[in-house]
Amino acid sequence: MYVVALLVVLSLLVLGLRLFFMQVQSHDYYKTRSQENRIKLVPTPPMRGLVYDRNLNLLAVNKPSYQIRVTPVQVEDVEQAILHLSELIELDEHHLKKFHADMKRKQPFESIPLKTNLNESEVARFSVNRHRFPGVEITAHTNRYYPMDGVNVHALGYVGRIDSSEIQKLDKRNYSGTNYIGKLGVEKFYEEVLHGEVGYQHVEINAQGRKLRVLESIPPVPGEDIVLTLDARLQEVALQALGERRGSVVAIEPATGEILAFVSAPTYNPNLFVNGIDSKRYMQLRSDPDQPLFNRALAGQYPPGSTIKPMVALAGLHYGVVQAQDTIWAGPYFQLPGHRRKYHDWKKEGHGWVDMTKAITQSSDVYFYTLAHNLGIDRMSEFLEHFNFGHKTGLDTWGEAKGILPSQEWKNRMYGQPWYPGETVITGIGQGYMSATPLQLAIATSVLATRGQRIQPKILRAVRTSGAVEQPAHSAATRSVDVADRFYWELVINAMVDVVHKPNGTAYLVGKDAGYQIAGKTGTAQVFSLDQDEETRRAQKENIDERLRDHGLFIAFAPVKDPKIAISVIVENGGSGSGAAAPVAKAVMDYYLLGKVPGQPDAS
Repeated sequence: MYVVALLVVLSLLVLGLRLFFMQVQSHDYYKTRSQENRIKLVPTPPMRGLVYDRNLNLLAVNKPSYQIRVTPVQVEDVEQAILHLSELIELDEHHLKKFHADMKRKQPFESIPLKTNLNESEVARFSVNRHRFPGVEITAHTNRYYPMDGVNVHALGYVGRIDSSEIQKLDKRNYSGTNYIGKLGVEKFYEEVLHGEVGYQHVEINAQGRKLRVLESIPPVPGEDIVLTLDARLQEVALQALGERRGSVVAIEPATGEILAFVSAPTYNPNLFVNGIDSKRYMQLRSDPDQPLFNRALAGQYPPGSTIKPMVALAGLHYGVVQAQDTIWAGPYFQLPGHRRKYHDWKKEGHGWVDMTKAITQSSDVYFYTLAHNLGIDRMSEFLEHFNFGHKTGLDTWGEAKGILPSQEWKNRMYGQPWYPGETVITGIGQGYMSATPLQLAIATSVLATRGQRIQPKILRAVRTSGAVEQPAHSAATRSVDVADRFYWELVINAMVDVVHKPNGTAYLVGKDAGYQIAGKTGTAQVFSLDQDEETRRAQKENIDERLRDHGLFIAFAPVKDPKIAISVIVENGGSGSGAAAPVAKAVMDYYLLGKVPGQPDAS
């Protein structure tokens, strides 16, 4: 009995000491733990900023949607719960794959979306069966939506679900509760502006983890709205003009550097990517031979063809290699002294005696073969660099390519090989190693339009604060492209006017009925190398596969005296700049300058 009594006393003493330790000495710690069990800190994601075009048409909005979310720690058997949920809502493989990936990177007490954008029927079916699924709830959210579908996708980009690699780079505090992030284009470049600041709620919960009441709330700060320089209707006109063809249209306002149109065709619907695209649809887009996911305007690198002839002519004048009135015999081909190879003109019989104006107007290859040879590759490269060839333009978007501006140093660095004279010859007509993006061609055209002012391009026009006050974006930097005599600009531009408005110009068909004066230049970029023999070359051109045909290019600005728009158009495998690309540019300029809608007789 004494032993038992001693054990009882010792047990009571241990319990008392433990009670003293928990209630007195560790009071603050256990009080905090108790509060954490009763009160939960729930992040409130901010509303993403809206995106407008220059005329305040909405390009990206937030529409209400419902998500079904699972908190793993509150669910006895997650896999079994998902199995039963699939009887009420449609769960595809990509929903499950994304959910399990999120489970691995998040804490068990964090709520994880299983499916977003539920329809009303799915919401109703779950609501009736809510009692069967502890730890599962439906929450209201906003979902990114692009009302014009794919019209602006290659400029705007899209948002998508945050993946495991992105979460490592983000501010975890500010992105608590946020499931979406900008993936491409403007949505990615201006992520910090559009996202906003996260808010929090202190929520009281019961033993089953269900919300009882909100004790305290810190509201989120919504992201700021942005206004782009794009004209949404002009985007539609450009896409309509391209039709079913692959290509690109980039239009810019020369005086400001604002991008008016930024189109790559074919396009795709960004709404498919917002909540996670299923693998079948994604593979269809990836394997499409027309490459709708490829941003031709920003990352497409094409031989510029004859569109660089006005710049090469300026280089010849600047360095004193040629005078505008100098004439040469431009026959059917050019040969380097002491070489047998023939560099053929696009015109079978050649152009006869030509000066610089006629050479630009009729796009004489032989004239520019000769001029390029006399200039040399390094002087030609040095001068063209001032037009932003070979460098990224610095446009405020994501994914730009820089093209190639070849030189002796460039080839030695890239290939460890010497430069050959024949490579200079073909560079003079925009072939060989040289490549440029449609954006770069539009910038170069803008430099011509402003007679030597290269303005930093931009796609952000203004930021709208919560008070709806527009704050203009910073003015773009300007650089001067100097030539030995400013009159040279007018010589070259007048020749470009003849290209469009003179009967012997290569783009006369689009300029003869224009209600304004256009300066332009057609171009044809060779995709497939042809045989040296003339007859064989002609036969190859007629029988070549459609995807191996020449690209058609056109650059232009208008009106000539006070330019409002500069444009570059590329139609892949279009065959010629005059037949394929020039009509597209004309349709875009007609709408922008005259309000004329393609297919409608009157302005609208």
